[in-house]
Amino acid sequence: MSAMRELWYGHGVASRVARGALLPASLLYEAGARLRDWRYSHLRGAVLEAEVPVLSLGNLTVGGTGKTPMAAWAAATLRTRGGRPAIVMRGYGGDEALVHARLNPDVSVIADANRVRGAARAHTLGADCVILDDGFQHRRIARVSDWVLVATESWRDDLRLLPAGPLREPSSALARADIVVVTRKSATRADAEVLGDRLSRRFPSLGVALCYFAPDGLVEARTGERRSLGWLAGKRVTAAAAVGAPDAFFAQLRNAGAEIQERPFRDHHGFSEADITSLVAAAERGDGLLCTLKDAVKLAPRWPPAAAPLWYVSQIAVIERGEPLLAHALEAVLAARQDVSSTAGSAGPSSPPNGHRSSTAD
Repeated sequence: MSAMRELWYGHGVASRVARGALLPASLLYEAGARLRDWRYSHLRGAVLEAEVPVLSLGNLTVGGTGKTPMAAWAAATLRTRGGRPAIVMRGYGGDEALVHARLNPDVSVIADANRVRGAARAHTLGADCVILDDGFQHRRIARVSDWVLVATESWRDDLRLLPAGPLREPSSALARADIVVVTRKSATRADAEVLGDRLSRRFPSLGVALCYFAPDGLVEARTGERRSLGWLAGKRVTAAAAVGAPDAFFAQLRNAGAEIQERPFRDHHGFSEADITSLVAAAERGDGLLCTLKDAVKLAPRWPPAAAPLWYVSQIAVIERGEPLLAHALEAVLAARQDVSSTAGSAGPSSPPNGHRSSTAD
């Protein structure tokens, strides 16, 4: 576990003392978050309508909930139902845009910290709806539906706000969402169900869905060769992960029977030449390197041709609960295409203060 995640999630004395020392800074952060919430909830003109209907996917914590694969699933589903979605994101690190291009090559991806401008750009490129990847805190743009992802492996009711914890907003902000998607990678479905039920009781108007990011096999990042997950049984591999929650990825590999040497990096890490040299050497001492797709899109172009294999784990999103709820929200996005006027402006009196225009959670 990284030092930051040990601070946020650790149960030891040192972690508890460090969280206590950072509590004043967290209280200041919370005050800022609540002021920002008041602004977008009460000030006229703070929320702007987009030129196309918007679906927002986000989270309350810093990374590790599966926003990118969930956004890819939503984009693919919208396309199968006749939509022309684009994905708009901040683009931090560059890896997420590359992942979307791999998963949905026929979906436009716009990286722009200004989401209103990004949605307008998507419209000019021919999109008739937009998915905001990591949009929950970006409230300047109105949305038809707000989905918030919560990871079973890392959610706790006693999490604190930054910097003493991973929360970007107080947990009470979940009441602002339409749907909470409880995700899991290595946790059991029973644990995910328990968390979903707990959140449902706390937020009765919140729709709850469950999604399992299931490992679907291995892909050699340079050649495209595929192998079943069963190939991992008994293999000795180095596992690298520059994602928000590397522990869940490592647990998936162990559950598949692999003996792994963990190499965690910070989220969106830019691999240096020294990193790659070290990873290549480690991979050649075993049966290759295993990573996530988010890492593979950065590593593959720089992986030496003669080096040991560079595998990434292909995953599929399996909706285990609440599929009709998600389908209804996507249909609301598609239906809203007919209601978008050609003049996007500030959210007027007919728009709710938080910019929602959907009844999926009410």
